[in-house]
Amino acid sequence: MAQRAVWLISHEPGTPLCGIVKFSRRYPTVEERAKVFNGASYVPVPEDGPFLKALLFELRLLDDDKDFLESRDSCSHINKTSIYGLPVGSEELWPVVAFLKNGMIYACVPLVEQTLSPRPPLISISGISQGFELLFGVQDFLSSGQKTDSELNTKLSQLSDLLLQTCPFGTLLDANLQNSLDSINFASVTHPQKQPAWKTGTYKGKPQVSISITEKVNSMQYDKQEIADTWQVVGVVTCKCDLEGSMPNVTISLSLPTNGSPLQDILVHPCVTSLDSAILTSSSIDAMDDSAFSGPYKFPLTPPLESFNLCYYTSQVPVPPILGFYQVKEEEAQLKITVNLKLHESVKNSFEFCEAHIPFYNRGPITHVEYKASFGQLEVFREKSLLVWIIGQKFPKSMEITLSGTIIFGAKNHEKQPFDQICIGGTAYLKLHFRILDYTLTGCYVDQHSVQVFASGKPKINTHRKLISSDYYIWNSKAPAPVTYGSLLL
Repeated sequence: MAQRAVWLISHEPGTPLCGIVKFSRRYPTVEERAKVFNGASYVPVPEDGPFLKALLFELRLLDDDKDFLESRDSCSHINKTSIYGLPVGSEELWPVVAFLKNGMIYACVPLVEQTLSPRPPLISISGISQGFELLFGVQDFLSSGQKTDSELNTKLSQLSDLLLQTCPFGTLLDANLQNSLDSINFASVTHPQKQPAWKTGTYKGKPQVSISITEKVNSMQYDKQEIADTWQVVGVVTCKCDLEGSMPNVTISLSLPTNGSPLQDILVHPCVTSLDSAILTSSSIDAMDDSAFSGPYKFPLTPPLESFNLCYYTSQVPVPPILGFYQVKEEEAQLKITVNLKLHESVKNSFEFCEAHIPFYNRGPITHVEYKASFGQLEVFREKSLLVWIIGQKFPKSMEITLSGTIIFGAKNHEKQPFDQICIGGTAYLKLHFRILDYTLTGCYVDQHSVQVFASGKPKINTHRKLISSDYYIWNSKAPAPVTYGSLLL
């Protein structure tokens, strides 16, 4: 009699996933026993994200789930036992004990100590009755004396330690969690929680959590059939947790919209206490497919006092935000340039700033410029041999703009004029500089309601997003250019 895994899920209609995993616990030793007992019929327990989606679908708790399904909704499948089979890829995870009570879904997966094909009768599976007893015990513990969200969060933060006492290695010893809590508190009266050595002090003041997502997009564009354009997003999530207590616990979840680009190569701060294996194994080296893990990306952590980078990630978005071409032709003592830029329709057309810098290396100062811009204005820095096309805060309705012009240079002065070893002859580039607030190219965001804080007081949650151009180059398509292959990080 043992449990392979336990979940507490808050049912929240109207949110992207319609639910949030408030607590989960897996028992690896029980999972190894399940492999032995179930043999060829063994189905592994999925990560929290896929399990949440499958369970809400089976319970008909998804907002957009209105269609009739024969395998789930026919009269021959009326469920009277609160025991379900959940689709996991091409297989089915069974038995799953689950029920909804006061907006909270209580679920577990009992160990079946025999093969699952054919399915044994429920009465022969002792782990099912133990699973119900455990879930009812957790329900009683959470509902007793609970009046506010703060009290609920406090009890959720206590569950991990309580299950170590009441359900070690997945085997239930005592379903009365409150009694176990009282005994733990009594034993710890003379042993208050110690300040960890790596934490230099404690915070005193109004609780708040600030989370900022910054994505930088790199691109190398050539406008040549024989050379593929490359682009990539690199993101960082920065946090500052002002919370009282020596060891407050926080869980931050990163989410993606339906058409969002999966996060890859994720590196996390040492304060993160655990991670789904799918987060760690998502790599840009692997070919992208529909099975790529797309969140939510949950990070349980014990935050330091100072601001810290929760995680770094990369992502291969399907298109660059701005696609363009740049052509330079040299005729006698003058250059003729043509620039075309197009903002992709999926990108937010609201910039804090957007500029195209067009440098000319290994030449004299600019003495004369004639130009025609369909949008924005052009600034000329003669001594620096630089043109700056100020596009502004929005692209026009057509999402496409052009610049053409003729430039004449004076005599070279090697001490004052910019020099570059790559941009020789016709080799030249245009570099884009832009910033978009409250937007990420991957679609990655933090839902304020998904941030779980297990500490005294109800903190204020602040979230911010922005997209910034990094090494965003468009090379002259009429001349040779340096080429990047594969990842821009290599």
